[in-house]
Amino acid sequence: MKRLFKILGNWFKSVAKAFAHEFTLVFRDGGVLLFFFFLPLVYPIVYTLIYNPELCRDISVVVVDDCRTVQTRELVRMADATEAINIIGYAANMDEAKRAMHEKEAFGLLYIPRDYSERIGRGEQGVVAFYSDMTLLLRYRSFVSALTDLQLTSGSQIRTETLDAMGASSIGGTSMPVDQQAYFLGDPTQGFASFIMPGIVILILQQSLVLGITMLAGGAAERRRRFGGTDPWSIDVPQGAGMLGRMMCYLVIYIPLTIYILHYVMVMFALPHIGSPLDYLLFVVPLLVASVFFGMTLQVFVTERESSMLIVVFTSVVFLFLSGLTWPRYAMSWLWKGVGNLIPATWGIEGFIQINSNGGTLTDNPHPYIMLWIVAVCYFFVAYLALRYAQKYERRKYAPNPDQPYDA
Repeated sequence: MKRLFKILGNWFKSVAKAFAHEFTLVFRDGGVLLFFFFLPLVYPIVYTLIYNPELCRDISVVVVDDCRTVQTRELVRMADATEAINIIGYAANMDEAKRAMHEKEAFGLLYIPRDYSERIGRGEQGVVAFYSDMTLLLRYRSFVSALTDLQLTSGSQIRTETLDAMGASSIGGTSMPVDQQAYFLGDPTQGFASFIMPGIVILILQQSLVLGITMLAGGAAERRRRFGGTDPWSIDVPQGAGMLGRMMCYLVIYIPLTIYILHYVMVMFALPHIGSPLDYLLFVVPLLVASVFFGMTLQVFVTERESSMLIVVFTSVVFLFLSGLTWPRYAMSWLWKGVGNLIPATWGIEGFIQINSNGGTLTDNPHPYIMLWIVAVCYFFVAYLALRYAQKYERRKYAPNPDQPYDA
């Protein structure tokens, strides 16, 4: 029994030794400090400022009115009164309107055909064409929302006027038999920053962690090449204890940064933030653990400090798409869905949005939380085996060749 306690005591001492040693490596490396502190502190603010204001308002639109009646002028005034559309003027014909769009004087074209009022007068459906510049999807989205409201309002108004002309206004009652009200859960302002930033900040946490871990590994690989396979800054501890000690070091560094990103950044920019802090802080723990072991797995492929940048920059956009934030995961093929399941940020984004934006709890939908722990455990064993193999490979690579004298 005493021998068992001694073994456990030595193992915990190794974990503490690895923890303290990793702190030393982090704070003596300027590049790692940049990615561990500057990137998480500054990037969320920069991204949110870029996406503000969140909505596209008063987008320039030119009108081609071939009907020129009181009804069409009222339609144009109603369009100009919407939040998204700003009527900059009338064009004499379609060629002139197309020229205005080509020169970026307008980003939308409202065309009213000659028979618009005549068709409405006959009780038929009036048709209005709208052409949108698709260089920015946000503009198109704002146009669609504004035109939908315009269609409902103008249709209700025409219906009321028709009933009044027939002397049957009392039969019609209200202008619309069925009223509609929209409630946008998780993004009440329908803003782009409110939609994308809760997911972006999770990806920033993962990528900055992976970037710092792989940069430290690249520096160690460079030292081993310089010193014949030996890293003078390394310590002799069991590999499992060393991995856990390093993981604890990163957690201590990132927990305050996580509170800053997931709470104070959201409050500063009035982003959706209705979840319980306890729930999302408990949720983010397996995310950080999984990201750490994910970074340790990738560090095997890093032989230089600079190559860590290539890995992270290349994968950031890929991970963003695989997370389902910009394209639904159910619409992906089984291959890409499976690849996305292996990325900690995929489950982190899904779970954090449910808690932060929709006010859920860990018990409401525990699937992302459980998957993060599964991914963390899997990456621990994968990283353990990969690092063991890398160590054996380097021992063989740098072993002295008896047929060739050592050249200092």
